[in-house]
Amino acid sequence: MKDEEKTKDQLIKEMQKMCEKVADLEEVKLKYNQVDKKLKQTHIKLQKIIEGTANIITKVVEIRDPYSTGHQQRVSKLATVIAQEMKLPQDKIEGIKIASLVHDIGKVNLPTEIVSKPSKLVEVEFNLIKNYPKVGYDILRKVDFPWPIAEIVLQHQEKIDGSGYPRGLKGDEICIEAKILGVANVVEAMSSYKSYRPALSIDEALAEIAENKNILFDPEVVDTCIKLFKEKGFSFKL
Repeated sequence: MKDEEKTKDQLIKEMQKMCEKVADLEEVKLKYNQVDKKLKQTHIKLQKIIEGTANIITKVVEIRDPYSTGHQQRVSKLATVIAQEMKLPQDKIEGIKIASLVHDIGKVNLPTEIVSKPSKLVEVEFNLIKNYPKVGYDILRKVDFPWPIAEIVLQHQEKIDGSGYPRGLKGDEICIEAKILGVANVVEAMSSYKSYRPALSIDEALAEIAENKNILFDPEVVDTCIKLFKEKGFSFKL
């Protein structure tokens, strides 16, 4: 009988210890959830600060080129939705969103008469234009972004056949973020009014990227972009 009581007491003690451990775990879990909540709130605040800064940069570019008003925001909207539709990781989606908002920052280094020229650029002028992604890279690489913003901006005018600029990268040498930004940039630019030509239709812009799929543009990005407009009702309206 004594042995039974001893065993019973041991079981009670073990159960008490287990309950204490569970209570400790619950306390740890509660503290973790509180820290996790604060981290998420801090991340959201940081994201808003970065987006706010990016929008300020966008406004600086637009002051120099009134024809570009809203361009970077619209490109960012399309590029972000393409990335989401392609099911890219969230950090890449966030990086694309910010990079798109500042992708033309290098144009602040260009003479206004070239940026807003009402006629076709001559070769020497176009060569100056081709340098703006590198200027943008040089500005942005000094900022410690949590995403490769500077590199995305540097690559966004590259083409998968190597005919792009400034480095003539090919295929997989170009990061997926830049491939997406490149397609979104072309579609928005073609469908917007410019100083040297009227706006083209969305259908004409989509036909352009479809014609150059697997030549200039990544095929998956092109297919996703076309699907968004043709099947999912995407619109540039902000």
